[in-house]
Amino acid sequence: MESTIQFADSTLKQTKSNRSDSIGGVYPIRYRSRSRGRKGSFEEQKIDALEQAEDEDAGLRSGNDLKRKQIFSLGQTFFLAYQSIGVIYGDIGTSPLYVFSSTFTEAPSHIDLLGALSLIIWSLTMMVTVKYVLIILHADNDGEGGTFSTYSLLSRYANIANRDPREATMVRMERAKTDDLGRSTKNLRKTIEKSSFFRALLKTIGVLAVSMVMSDGVLTPAQSVLGAVQGLNVAVPDISKSTIVGVTCAILILLFLLQPLGVTKISTIFAPIVMIWLLFNAGFGIYNLANYDYAILKAFNPFYAFNYLTRNKEHGWRSLGGILLAFTGVEALFADIGAFSRHAVQLSWLGYTYPCLLLAYSGQAAYISRFPDAYSNPFYNSAPKGWVIPSLVIAILAAIVASQAIITATFQLLAQIMKLSYFPQIKVVHTSKIYHGQIYVPAINWLLMVGTVLVAAIYNNTTSLGNAYGVCVMFVTFFDTCMVTLVAILVWRIKPYYVFLPWLTIASMDGTFLSSALTKVPDGAWFTILLACVLASVFILWRFGKEQQWFAEAEDRFPTTHFVNSLEDGRVQLTDRYNGKMLSSIEGFGIFFDKAGETTPIVFSQFIRKLVSAPEVIVFFHLRPLETPSVAPNERYHVSRLAIPNCYRLVVRHGYMDEVITPDLASLIFEKVRDHIVLRALDDRPEKPPIATGNDAANLEQAHQNNLSKISGKTAVTEKSDAVAGSSSEPKGSTTPTSNSPSTSSTTARLTALERAYNHEVLYIMGKEQMRIKPKTNIVRKALLNMFLFLRDNTRTKIASLKIPQDKVIEVGFVKDV
Repeated sequence: MESTIQFADSTLKQTKSNRSDSIGGVYPIRYRSRSRGRKGSFEEQKIDALEQAEDEDAGLRSGNDLKRKQIFSLGQTFFLAYQSIGVIYGDIGTSPLYVFSSTFTEAPSHIDLLGALSLIIWSLTMMVTVKYVLIILHADNDGEGGTFSTYSLLSRYANIANRDPREATMVRMERAKTDDLGRSTKNLRKTIEKSSFFRALLKTIGVLAVSMVMSDGVLTPAQSVLGAVQGLNVAVPDISKSTIVGVTCAILILLFLLQPLGVTKISTIFAPIVMIWLLFNAGFGIYNLANYDYAILKAFNPFYAFNYLTRNKEHGWRSLGGILLAFTGVEALFADIGAFSRHAVQLSWLGYTYPCLLLAYSGQAAYISRFPDAYSNPFYNSAPKGWVIPSLVIAILAAIVASQAIITATFQLLAQIMKLSYFPQIKVVHTSKIYHGQIYVPAINWLLMVGTVLVAAIYNNTTSLGNAYGVCVMFVTFFDTCMVTLVAILVWRIKPYYVFLPWLTIASMDGTFLSSALTKVPDGAWFTILLACVLASVFILWRFGKEQQWFAEAEDRFPTTHFVNSLEDGRVQLTDRYNGKMLSSIEGFGIFFDKAGETTPIVFSQFIRKLVSAPEVIVFFHLRPLETPSVAPNERYHVSRLAIPNCYRLVVRHGYMDEVITPDLASLIFEKVRDHIVLRALDDRPEKPPIATGNDAANLEQAHQNNLSKISGKTAVTEKSDAVAGSSSEPKGSTTPTSNSPSTSSTTARLTALERAYNHEVLYIMGKEQMRIKPKTNIVRKALLNMFLFLRDNTRTKIASLKIPQDKVIEVGFVKDV
């Protein structure tokens, strides 16, 4: 039966993506149809040197590379909601231990108790439920949360940030056309984009928010665990302070040792603890309301909250520093949605945590209204008889796991700032194949552990720690309000005058709580603010240095035709701008490493310009990490041909569970390039038979392998033109290229060169870029660049860590002026 099968390289069938004008030294590489011409060779065989005037599409532009929000089934969402209770609500959920005792300094009157309870209820309602759960969680950046994610989201809809040119194609820009915007929205966007002050302000807000969450991340574990261990005073009144501090430090170390297990395993362990704890609170609340003062539920009327503040004036304003402890941890709630999803967080808060907390605070207030002195230890004093010891045990366990929210949030936020080049690239471990956003950052975990242990040992009591706690939370919530307001205008396209009143209302609440929290600065909050400023300075310094590096590297971000010309006889020379010298050929198979990559690797342009030579066969090796566990082998590799003879580009798209750099990397690259050459030869046959259908399609894979064998001879390529000729047993009507066709001879020469180069020598060529500060640089810029270069030199990945034969590695050093 006559086979009529059409072969084509699937990667060459992809729809061409939209290309923007050149920005920051990035130039679009135009697609060129594959024409065939005269025969030539780089050295011996004559491959058509002018066959391609330009590089082919680099294969770096694919819609599948862009990050997308992960979609979960209903069952997965419920499971994530269950997990989130064990991670996100430890801090907010354990607040009933100390909110009333932090708000009052003496036994409260009934009217003050009613007002404080009203403030707590409406703070949870407005600040957590309305502001965060119902509004701010919608401002996620493809599933990622936190203030910095809203900044990243804004940068996709407005030109407010520079991007690493090598990774520019991996960001989905969605900036609306000016004509599609209303006048007020258009004017606001124009003002922000044209004002360097506003752009710098937004960047600073995003970075400061990350820094403040991290600085709180040092305090929160120490505060929660120390508070839990101090609860042992209830059972052992004469326990010493040194014992409490020692036990606290041991528990903290154990907590951080558990982090490599991953969010799924940790939350599976912690979720039952927090759920039982919240259930205890709700049950105690119902018991106390029924037995003591159910009329305290009048506090749901916000009148009592305003009445409390107007009656107590300054004292009432200062007491807000205790009220705000009811919702500390809300900033981590937003940051942690990357690990759990918005719907899961909304479900767990509205369906379980929020009702439990309302009952808990109402029940405590009902008990305190009958026994005012119970305010000093509201949870234990209001526990029913016989439940003190069980509640003590579960309270200690809940307080220990309370810090998990901020630890997970720190990992999420650090991964975000690394993506936008605000911090050196360090190891990030994805801990789940199912839930892509669950990560663990080893270096930060151990640094947090050291910091929290030191803080716990130095402060050694919750009162001094409490004085340092809370200010950063309020700064972050205020920043979130402002950033999400801009998202509402620029991303959701809500008219500014519709947004103004809600913003003013919530910002006023933020400002009131923040102003009260700032009174803590002299008593200890200066520590977290100072730590946050130091971290923010490091982040901004790194970003400043990276932008200067991008500008310095701009001269190397061009297609290969910018650097070299191919002559008719197959030889290659540098272009006139680089003295037009003829390149000599180095025998061997040269693999030039690049990261995400865009156009020509910098190390290649430096190599040929300085050494005026090039390997016989060249492969640009680009890595494209995708936020998915694994990429199917048939979608992982994309090979394209470049303007230089025997020069190819291999783009490897891989997931976080895929292992790409292995000792046999060279053989894999060789096979992919060889298969590409063969498939291109099949694709360029003179006649295209119709697409296979029916029984013919069933033979596609077998016929494909047969044709590969006919052309490549299982890589045993010879220089004879009949090496790829059809065999006598070939079915009648087959259109496999014959030895008489130009494309067959060209294919033979390419395969011959590839085989010869690979068998002679394999070279892994990597760049080691050194930065040099330009002469006559002003002293401030010089100092900043020196600090950046110090950080850069001490955080670069070492070549020795790559799993490739080190004796085949060449490191090309070069210098760039910044």
